[in-house]
Amino acid sequence: MLENADLGKLIVRLTLGGLMLFHGISKLINGTGFIEGLLAGHGIPAFFAYGVFIGELLAPLMVILGYHTRIGALLIVFNMLVAIALVHTHELMRLSSNGGWALELQGFFLFVALALVFLGPGRYKMKS
Repeated sequence: MLENADLGKLIVRLTLGGLMLFHGISKLINGTGFIEGLLAGHGIPAFFAYGVFIGELLAPLMVILGYHTRIGALLIVFNMLVAIALVHTHELMRLSSNGGWALELQGFFLFVALALVFLGPGRYKMKS
């Protein structure tokens, strides 16, 4: 009765895409200056900061709609690997003040997106 893998995939897609989309909207409103500074500090041209809009706006919309979900999820995986490498490397083995992993949110985005790469969108998706 409660076994519905397609509904489960839809819930996972809406959760991952919806939560990631907030980050993209924030960067759309507030700009990419922080990311540009991080990239420049690593010797990477600042214009690559605009790639965040692919990983945090376009990819989440693809995942939410179920439109080329695996590609959208893979873009989120890449986005999170870059974010972890540029910003959070020092937190990989750290716990937060409440005892959880310091990278819980980043880990959630990374591993749920990776799961969607393998699971696909399920039945409830936009027709391509």
